[in-house]
Amino acid sequence: MCGIVGLLNLTDHPPAKETTLRRMLGTIRHRGPDEFGIYRDEHVGLGNARLSIIDLSGGQQPIGNEDGTLWIVFNGEIFNYLELRAELEARGHRFSTHTDTEVILHLYEDHGAACLDYLNGQFAMAIWDAPERELFLARDRVGIRPLFYAVKDGQLAFGSEIKAILAHPGFTAEIDPVSLTQVFTYWSTLSPRTIFRGIREVPAGHYLLARGGHLDIQPYWTLDFEPASDRARTTQDYLAEFEHLLIDAARIRLRADVPVGAYLSGGLDSSVTTAIIRNYTDTRLDTFSIAFEEAEFDERRYQEQMAALLGTNHRVTRCTTADVARDFPDVIWHTETPILRTSPAPMFRLSRLVHDHDLKVVLTGEGADEILAGYNIFKENKVRRFWAKDPDSQMRPLLLERLYPYIPGLSSGAYLRAFFGRGLEDTDSSFYSHAVRWSTTARIQRLLLRQSEPGLNGRNGHKGQIPIPPAFDEWPHVGQAQYLEMSIFLSQYLLSSQGDRMAMAHSVEGRFPFLDHRLVEFCNGLPPELKLRGLTEKWLLKQLGRKLVPTDIWQRPKQPYRAPIHRSFFGEDAPDYVEELLSERAVCEAGLFKPEAVTRLVRKARENRRLSEVDEMALVGVLSAQLVHHQFVETLQTPTLRAEDAVKVVDRWAAQPEERTRRPTVEGAERIEKGEEVEL
Repeated sequence: MCGIVGLLNLTDHPPAKETTLRRMLGTIRHRGPDEFGIYRDEHVGLGNARLSIIDLSGGQQPIGNEDGTLWIVFNGEIFNYLELRAELEARGHRFSTHTDTEVILHLYEDHGAACLDYLNGQFAMAIWDAPERELFLARDRVGIRPLFYAVKDGQLAFGSEIKAILAHPGFTAEIDPVSLTQVFTYWSTLSPRTIFRGIREVPAGHYLLARGGHLDIQPYWTLDFEPASDRARTTQDYLAEFEHLLIDAARIRLRADVPVGAYLSGGLDSSVTTAIIRNYTDTRLDTFSIAFEEAEFDERRYQEQMAALLGTNHRVTRCTTADVARDFPDVIWHTETPILRTSPAPMFRLSRLVHDHDLKVVLTGEGADEILAGYNIFKENKVRRFWAKDPDSQMRPLLLERLYPYIPGLSSGAYLRAFFGRGLEDTDSSFYSHAVRWSTTARIQRLLLRQSEPGLNGRNGHKGQIPIPPAFDEWPHVGQAQYLEMSIFLSQYLLSSQGDRMAMAHSVEGRFPFLDHRLVEFCNGLPPELKLRGLTEKWLLKQLGRKLVPTDIWQRPKQPYRAPIHRSFFGEDAPDYVEELLSERAVCEAGLFKPEAVTRLVRKARENRRLSEVDEMALVGVLSAQLVHHQFVETLQTPTLRAEDAVKVVDRWAAQPEERTRRPTVEGAERIEKGEEVEL
């Protein structure tokens, strides 16, 4: 796992400066604290900050091929690299390292962009073809690893994180009102947008080819939910293949030259994953989990049960409401986008626990809910379609009561019918499954100073925003809902703000067996009843769970992962930055929200012990957007580090690996600019 950066001259331009590349690397040192490496010629500059996991002594990047015509920087892991290497060696390729990175380079020699079809992994990469003056950027199928780019004044800049691009003196941050409106509707921006104007991401499952001053972006993999046509297969056949694929996905994700641990939440997904790991390794297994002081969020009873059953070395980080607020600015520094939940904050603490126990790699159960219809939104979609067949029924909407017991007010029958009855009979809409969620979230747009998409919430308001595949209408309804969930929420929010960014903040690599593309494709083609049977979610996984985990684990009702919000920011220990950033002065200066609307929200938060679901989302959304503005727009719109000082900073970081998760504070950056010494 690493961080990558680069600069490409699209027009006549001086060669990339080494000081600029080193400065860009310095901003993402948390992603790769072990080694730095740079390649430069007159057209391109590539940089890598390495977290050593495979070939610890010989895998420094950038890596070139035999004749030095191709160079690669790579962030991620290729889990089938051993098999691919054997095939390449049989065809005459010679290797100078034992890394998966070099395997990609030789595959690219043989297949060009089609090399991506051979890879089983999670990755972002850049390959420079010097003779052709061609830069190839690519990202994994479901978007586990990030990759951003921007073009200005004839130069393309790219990096694993946006802050690396903003470290270049030619690029500045400006919050895009369209993107902010998207966050306040879909929980995230819609790819390829980011929250910053002019900065884009390479979408999941796509590659970018830069040649002759032009950029060409193409998909190489797409989600497909057409059910398998083999009607002769029995449930046991499907279960056997599912078990085989999941075991193999977990097994190859144990490949590393360092110890591998696991997250253990106490839910079905992580419990099954950890049980498989325990059955396929005879080495020590460390597991890690989060405990909350509030019973409504806490799952430690189940965590302790599984850890005792499997005999793991189990460690827990306890997260209080004060901890959430204390860590929140660092969380936003790493997410680089406004968010509507505090859920990433405990994950930030969890990865720090892993780092503090000297582990670099953990397996997690992320992805099971998406590929096997585990969320309540899939049940909600099914119940609403059932209700829509008899809209006047008094009984059918009552099925919704048990879906959201943690949301105040939904136990009222009248409220249920009013809340979930919006657009009830519009069942031919492509966005039917998510319409209620999006319209609810969009209510917080009332706080925005400028609403850039006034038609976003109408029946067809999402068209043009969200691309719908040609075969979409032929998919089962659960598959349609899964497509929206996986292409937006999974890739844009969950794998980013709660996944890669929170783990890599402390130099930890997360690996996701459920997101092995073979398993994703298999589950996407399952008959719907093997995913959602009645209102039983993840039915096929629960059948496997019968074999691997205790009954009260696989049968327990799903507990959504959540974290405290209101009490964190308006409790007795609320930090000063909350009041400061939500003040009328700060809101006016940022120019994102209506000051009077934010003032009303803050007054309501101070006076009430419990806020509504929408008000809590609004509170987090406003505060996180204010933090993004403060940390990136105010701080980085003019460089805070002179180039020569940045080189000194990177050199000091490289010489102090024990400080690998630190970053300069805003105040620290200003002191460096003045020539003062600071503690990093």
